[in-house]
Formats: sequence, C-alpha cells, structure tokens
Amino acid sequence: MFILNLGLDNQVGNGGRKAHRREMAEKAVARHKVSIARACRVSGVSETCYRYGPMLKAENEETADLLVGLTDARKTCGFDLCFLHLRNVKGHPWNHKRVYRIYCALKLNLRIKPRKRLRRDKPGALAVPEAPNITWSMDFMAERLGDGRAFRLLNVLDDFNREGLGIEVDFSLPAERVIRSLDRIIEWRGKPGTIRVDIGPEYISGKLPIWAEKQGITIKHIQPGQPPQNAYIKRYNRTVRHDWLDQYIIETIEEAQDFATQWLGTYNNDRPNMGIGGITPAQKLFPKGAQSDKMAA
Repeated sequence: MFILNLGLDNQVGNGGRKAHRREMAEKAVARHKVSIARACRVSGVSETCYRYGPMLKAENEETADLLVGLTDARKTCGFDLCFLHLRNVKGHPWNHKRVYRIYCALKLNLRIKPRKRLRRDKPGALAVPEAPNITWSMDFMAERLGDGRAFRLLNVLDDFNREGLGIEVDFSLPAERVIRSLDRIIEWRGKPGTIRVDIGPEYISGKLPIWAEKQGITIKHIQPGQPPQNAYIKRYNRTVRHDWLDQYIIETIEEAQDFATQWLGTYNNDRPNMGIGGITPAQKLFPKGAQSDKMAA
C-alpha cells in the first residue's frame, strides 16, 4: 500500500483537476481493491464527488438519439433548426446550451464548404506620364453640410506630379459644369492629352465627348468595377477627405469651396507626397535647378 500511496500522491501533484483525481480514485478501487474512503483520501477527492452521478444521463441519451435521427433525416438541418424543432415542435424543455453541448459532442455540425478563392491577376501599376499635361484624372466625391444637405466635389489631378488642378464644389455638378471647370484649368495650365474618368453620368453624357473632340483631348473610361485603374485620383480623394473634409463641420457651399481652395494650395506646395518620392507636387513640376533658372529669368 505504501507504493500505491506514493504513486497516487505523485499523480495528484501533477494532476490537480477534480475529474482527474476522481478517475484515479476509481482506478485504485477497481485495480487495487482498496476501500472507497481510502482511495478518496489518497486521491484528494471527497466521497460525495466520487459517488456523484449525472441525474440527466437518460435525458442526454434521449436528446442524442433525437438529434442523430433528425440530422439523418434532414441532411441540411443545422443546430438552430434542430433545437427549434426539439423545443417548439416536439415540446422538449431542454435549453439551447445543453442541446448544443450534445450536438457538438456528437460532431453533427454542418460542414461549411469553404469558398473557392479565385486567383486573380495582380493589376499592373499605372503608367507614370513623363511630363505634365499628358494624362489628367477626374473623379467625384460626396459629402454633407452640417444641416444634412448633400453636396459634391469634382477633383482634377495631373498624374505626372499628382498636382491637384482644381476642386469644384456645389450641390449639383452636371456635364456643363464639368466642362466649365476644365476650361478654367486649361486657361492657365494648358490642354491635357488624355483625361481618365470612370463611367459616371456626367462623363458618359454626350456633351463631354463632344467638347473633348473639339479640344483634341482623349477621354479614357476605366472598366466598370475597376477603381484601381484610376488609382491616382482615388488616393487623392482619400487625402482630400482625411486632411480637411472630415475635419470640419461645413455649413455652406461657399465655406466648403474656401476650404478646398486653401487646402489645394497647401497640398501642392507644402505637403510631401510619398507617391512621387516624398516631395511636393510643385517640387516635381519645378525641380530646384528649374526653379533657380525661372527665378533668374
């Protein structure tokens, strides 16, 4: 018996869980024919715990049989439907925790078929123009005033140096307004070779293509559902929203336009752009050497 006690003591020290100690006591009684009282003392478990038996064992078996039969008959029946069937149709009073515990123990969980992951080709990087006015990008944004009225912004960007060429703000920006804004930019900037746009109604109306044809400008539409094809202006829109549009409660259209104009000057001249090497759009447009030559002239 000394050897028995030593072995049990070591196991108790390593074990510690009540269920494990009870199991050791049961093994001691069955294998070594010791009394229940002595096995409980050595294992560190009370006789009440040793003699305890689950009262709901019969009901658990009934629940398990019902669940197996139900899932065999209805292959697509998950736990929620099984529980509702047992509770509301069959009238059993069992709570969902108990039914779910048995359901999981029987491994009746429905196998969720994983979604097939399609291998998509990585979109190619947008080409960077070699000079200004080769490619511009245009896009719209939407926001609301402090009183809840919606307004829109038209952003125009030169892809060469990521320079913001203009931000037009108003409640409505139809094709005529877009053309007027582009004409004002062209007066001081010059004509672009191409303007990249999405398929918004202002862009696909007949007025913009007619105007572009007269100006000798190509309108390039991105493919539906492919915003990465217009990534430069999309990233610019995010900066517009993060830097000032989400920072203030704007009360009037005039206030929004003032914010846009002030921010545009800061963005082009004082804000480094990581997309062009950490310099400002103005520095990309006029490098240091060119700036010195311009000042000397």
